[in-house]
Amino acid sequence: MVEGAEGVGVIGLFAAGERGRRAAAELAGFLGPDAVVPDGPIGPALRRLWPRLGAAVFFLGADATVRLVAPLLRDERSDPGVVCVDGGFAVALLGDAGALAGRVAELVAGTPVVTSSSVASPLDELVELLDVAVDGDLAACGAAVRAGEPVLLANPLGFPLPALPDNVVDHGHATGWTVLLDDRVPAGPRPDHLLRLVPRTLVVGVGSGAGVPASAVSAALAGLAERGVDLRAIRAFATLDRKVAEQGIADALEDWGFWHDSTTAPLLAYPGEELAVVPVPNPAELAIGIPSVAEAAALRGAMELSAGGRVEMAVEKVKGAGVTVAAARVLPRGRLALIGLGPGGADERTPRAEAELRRASVVVGPRECVDQVRHLLRPGTRVRGDGAVDLAEAGAAVAYVGRDAGPTVAGPVRAEVVRVAGVANG
Repeated sequence: MVEGAEGVGVIGLFAAGERGRRAAAELAGFLGPDAVVPDGPIGPALRRLWPRLGAAVFFLGADATVRLVAPLLRDERSDPGVVCVDGGFAVALLGDAGALAGRVAELVAGTPVVTSSSVASPLDELVELLDVAVDGDLAACGAAVRAGEPVLLANPLGFPLPALPDNVVDHGHATGWTVLLDDRVPAGPRPDHLLRLVPRTLVVGVGSGAGVPASAVSAALAGLAERGVDLRAIRAFATLDRKVAEQGIADALEDWGFWHDSTTAPLLAYPGEELAVVPVPNPAELAIGIPSVAEAAALRGAMELSAGGRVEMAVEKVKGAGVTVAAARVLPRGRLALIGLGPGGADERTPRAEAELRRASVVVGPRECVDQVRHLLRPGTRVRGDGAVDLAEAGAAVAYVGRDAGPTVAGPVRAEVVRVAGVANG
């Protein structure tokens, strides 16, 4: 897991003895509110917190740390990153813990040690960052990236991506692996060495008659898949408010969640007067008095989730037995993170600010501010003195760093804008 980022879990700090616990408590104060120093013996506390941990720091030797965590390890993508602090070194032992080891070493005036086994592929971080479903051999493709082999990354929808290694290219044919970031299933035979990353971009509108069976709704959803979209890309469903009580719809959506390992796609509901004013490609004279349910609900739901961004119809209505479905797409847009460094020092920097800096492909700001965070940037991150808004509106992932909250802009920004406290007291 990626340590220190918002929403990935707790940073647990474990130590034996009074001296170690004092050091852990001091470090927790610097790492922010996600860091905790549990009471009591290390073993029981670790087992209790393990399911919630995004990262774990041990003020113990490497041997003792390994013996503690080994029985708890389950999966390299879900296990927390592990760092041990011993003899003036902060050692990244397991998982994606390199950045945390560097941060800990900076705060305890030690030396970071990043082992090869603790270096995650940039693709692992991309999966976490974009919350995508994975279709293909992520480990093998990631190993190719780490080995420096040329890897093609196709991004037809234009997602804002972080800086990636030079061997991850966006054009050319002399590559062994291809990474496809798209909500559509490519036509034709599946090529060898293809890794598909499926983003959750789709809102599926559902319209039906009374008493529609779940089997009919499921068959209609399968009809969407036959038109080229990946059903793992569904972010939400939407319908007319009076249709929420249809048991067939509820049962079919529960079945979809089971087969696609998802419980996070809500069913959005809208009154008829809202759906009636949504322009749709295929209006009809419906008995309920509005020109569309499936297409209008899909577009209305996509507009809500886009928060002012662009949407489009991905699949026009598909008719089944007493049910109609359609899919709208929330199009990606650039991202602008505004990070105010304030008067605080490096020891007060927030994990969220560091996560946003690693997420950016371009960092913009006064030179003296950029110099403070330059060591946190991914290799290949571009640095600019100005133009943050223009770059974000052009589709890039941008982080602006400055003493204040960010550049002054006239009017709304055509990009996702997030404001981040750069330091704990900022």
